[in-house]
Amino acid sequence: MIFGSNKKKPAEIFVRIQAGDDYGWPYCFYDREQRQHVLAPEYGGDGKAQGRCASVKQPLTSFPGHWAPNGVAIYGGRQFPERYRGGAFIAFHGSWNRAPLPQAGYNVVFQPLKDGAPAGQFEVFADGFRAPSANTSSVTRRPVGVAVGPDGSLYISDDASGRIWRISYRGQ
Repeated sequence: MIFGSNKKKPAEIFVRIQAGDDYGWPYCFYDREQRQHVLAPEYGGDGKAQGRCASVKQPLTSFPGHWAPNGVAIYGGRQFPERYRGGAFIAFHGSWNRAPLPQAGYNVVFQPLKDGAPAGQFEVFADGFRAPSANTSSVTRRPVGVAVGPDGSLYISDDASGRIWRISYRGQ
């Protein structure tokens, strides 16, 4: 990659897809630090130039690069506190190629939403999926899907261990 050891790019983006929208793929990627799309190196970009990417639609929000989002569920349950209602739970599968940076993103985050738009910063909701080793081949748990159960519990599928995790809330 022509950006040296900065493996935080490209960012993971959260978008509302509508007919005719252009998010730049495959020519552009979103840079969280610059808060803009830039031209990808395989199309002549240098990590700063926007070129044809200046006019593409911006994401609603973004997440660190190489976290690999795999599943999203909008919380419509009543079990969790009010602040979770209408927000998005996102399962991140985790990285494998951030070296020399540490591997990251083996978690489920909560992105608050209001009227379908981000209403604050995301927060890690569930973590501890990744084993402490830096070796990605030793990863034994990877969140891949999220679903809200009829009782309002959150279910998280894990394609590394073959488990389904259930998170419930019983008050403070």
